[in-house]
Amino acid sequence: MTGHVLTRAMLEAGGIDALVARAAPGLRLLTEAERAESLRQTLAARPPGEPVWLFAYGSLIWNPTIHAVEQRTACIEGWHRAFCLSTPVGRGTMANPGLVLGLDQGGSCRGVAFRLADETVADELTLLWRREMLAGAYVPRWLDVKDADGIRFGAAIAFTIDRTAPRYAGDLAHDAVVERLATAAGELGSSADYLFRTRDGLRAHGIPDPDLERLAASVEAARALRA
Repeated sequence: MTGHVLTRAMLEAGGIDALVARAAPGLRLLTEAERAESLRQTLAARPPGEPVWLFAYGSLIWNPTIHAVEQRTACIEGWHRAFCLSTPVGRGTMANPGLVLGLDQGGSCRGVAFRLADETVADELTLLWRREMLAGAYVPRWLDVKDADGIRFGAAIAFTIDRTAPRYAGDLAHDAVVERLATAAGELGSSADYLFRTRDGLRAHGIPDPDLERLAASVEAARALRA
């Protein structure tokens, strides 16, 4: 089912909206005007005098699709990486929804921070909003990003999960998470591939996530049983 790859060109052409409309016609997407307003509000809350960073904790690590001028490993506090968003398209189907990552409340999270050039902030974030703010399941926030020594080096936009969203799935039992990750697939590939690529991306940056590692091992075992 991997007929598409999420690329910058696909986002620029509006291809992700078209893909979702075909695969999940009942899923309400945000309009361009709604996305533009969300982005306007986010930029209005930008800490004055600071550069724009983007905090990547999932697929943005291994497939950022944006142009950045700097990247650093980073940690945020008060939020953790979790497979808490049900997806009936892309990494799953209406009949067998997959799961993708969001930042859920509590704990901390290590990931990668990308710094955007000031002159391209509007264009890059407009493209990013087409990708991350498809259906309004995330709440973009400015969060402090810290280095390995715990020293703050900036504020980054991070896409936190909206717990009131219809597709919030943060209350699933562990076995249900494993089952969905092991079996769901859609137009952009399988949920398992999304998990494994995130695991490998974190390893490549020297910031492996023990919880994600254990989850990946469980999904690999579940898939092996079905082979």
